[in-house]
Parts: sequence; C-alpha cells; structure tokens
Amino acid sequence: MKNFRSLAKEGFRYFGASALALGIDLATYSGLIYFAGVHYLVAAPVGFALGLALIYLLSVRWVFAERRLADRRVEFTVFALIGLAGMGINELVIYVGVDRFALGPVPAKLLSSGLVFCFNFASRKFLLFTRY
Repeated sequence: MKNFRSLAKEGFRYFGASALALGIDLATYSGLIYFAGVHYLVAAPVGFALGLALIYLLSVRWVFAERRLADRRVEFTVFALIGLAGMGINELVIYVGVDRFALGPVPAKLLSSGLVFCFNFASRKFLLFTRY
C-alpha cells in the first residue's frame, strides 16, 4: 500500500510538472506557428525541447523521491533520450492527426500530449527514478 501511495504521489506531481512543461511547450509551439509563421513540424521539437528542460528540473527536484543513477550527466542523457523517443511519438501523432485525419495543429498536439505523458512517466519512473 505504501508503494502505491508513493507511486500515486509521484504520478500526481509528475502530472502537475508535465502540465507546466506542456504549457511552455504549447505556448512556444503555437507562438512559432501563428506569430512567426514556422511550419508545425519545425515548431513542435522547439517547444518540446523547452518543455523537456523544465520537466527534468522539476522531476529531479520535486517529483521523484529516488534516483537510480549517481552520475547526473548519465541520468540527464537517459532522461533526454526518453524525451527524444517521446518527441518521435509526438511528431508522428501530430503528423498523422494533421495530415491524415485533418485535425488542426493544436488538437493534434493535445492528443499527442496525452500519449507522450504516459510513455514518459512510465519510462522515466522505471528506468531512472526507482531503486534496483
């Protein structure tokens, strides 16, 4: 029961941290598209990268209680690689949503965000923020 409560607490915190990171991501993405005229597939990784930096800082300082790796450079590298995999999922879902299902860029991004959230939390929790 204690493990479930701990996981739920981290999940709740990760959700809050992800909401902040998504806000940065979505604001950057939308701003680049609608105010700077940047193509949506170029804008997406820029916003995603800014969100990645914020979620890492919040993850190590507030969300997760335990850390698996002692070397913070290795930890960030793995964290970023998971983020890159998430960005690949992000790009694919946005592309399919916009070009195949005629969704607008923002609705496609919101759909993508839910899928990427689940992937990132599970991957980061079990690969980086759990003791052996």
